[in-house]
Amino acid sequence: MTTYSVFIAPFVDYGFMRRALVACLALGLGSAPIGVLLMLRRMSLVGDAMSHAILPGAAVGFLVAGGLSLPAMGLGGLIAGLSVALLSGLISRTTALREDASFATFYLTSLALGVLIVSLRGSNIDLLHVLFGTILAIDATALYLVGGIASFTLIMLALVYRPLVAECFDPGFLRAVAGRGSLYHFLFLFLVVLNLVAGFQALGTLMAVGLMMLPAAVARLWAQSLPAMFVTAAGTAVISGYLGLVASFHYGVASGPAIILTASIIYGVSLLVSPSGALRRLFPRPHYGA
Repeated sequence: MTTYSVFIAPFVDYGFMRRALVACLALGLGSAPIGVLLMLRRMSLVGDAMSHAILPGAAVGFLVAGGLSLPAMGLGGLIAGLSVALLSGLISRTTALREDASFATFYLTSLALGVLIVSLRGSNIDLLHVLFGTILAIDATALYLVGGIASFTLIMLALVYRPLVAECFDPGFLRAVAGRGSLYHFLFLFLVVLNLVAGFQALGTLMAVGLMMLPAAVARLWAQSLPAMFVTAAGTAVISGYLGLVASFHYGVASGPAIILTASIIYGVSLLVSPSGALRRLFPRPHYGA
């Protein structure tokens, strides 16, 4: 097999592979920077909880549309995710529970409710598609939706970059200076939910957070500045999507898990050889004084 037949021919010969690659590109550009901010806020597990919170809404969209209609399921997932974000924030402000604890309780409830709704009217195949995604079956409508979400995310990050960074590192300072900390926090959660809905279109609810958090962790190991983390995370997500699709095509494995496992392999290698990795710490370079 030649290099062309392995790495290029699948995307030249098959339209579904090209659409899947474009979806991975859009997901990488939109989700990865959001994942970096989630990681720096120490909210990585909140992102995972939110990815499951969209499941009941997606399941309702599945029932209303009478099948796997990605726009209907995406709209339902967006409404469900925003509802969980608002309720979690309300509970954390009116009770003794912290916001992460509120997300955890909603995560368990949402996952169980969503699986129950799909299993009542759908088949096991439908349930697998909802949980693990169908990136190779993504159509033009879903692709426009994913691309639109990525474009909107990048525009919003450009417009409110400074407040989001300030709210990320010193929310108390932002509240004291601008008095809009809660507004920016909600805007950030809105972007998280929106990108999880985009990820759900391709990777399902169980792995939608994969292209958000794994590339962010890789970026943290290689880059020091925030812009460099954004670029590294987006590049890692796109490369993971491309190599995962290639592996899925040639070896007949599920595309979604192949993409996430590729990102995991990159993360594992980065843990060893990156500037912040284990080998650099175990075998530091000698410093020679003057």
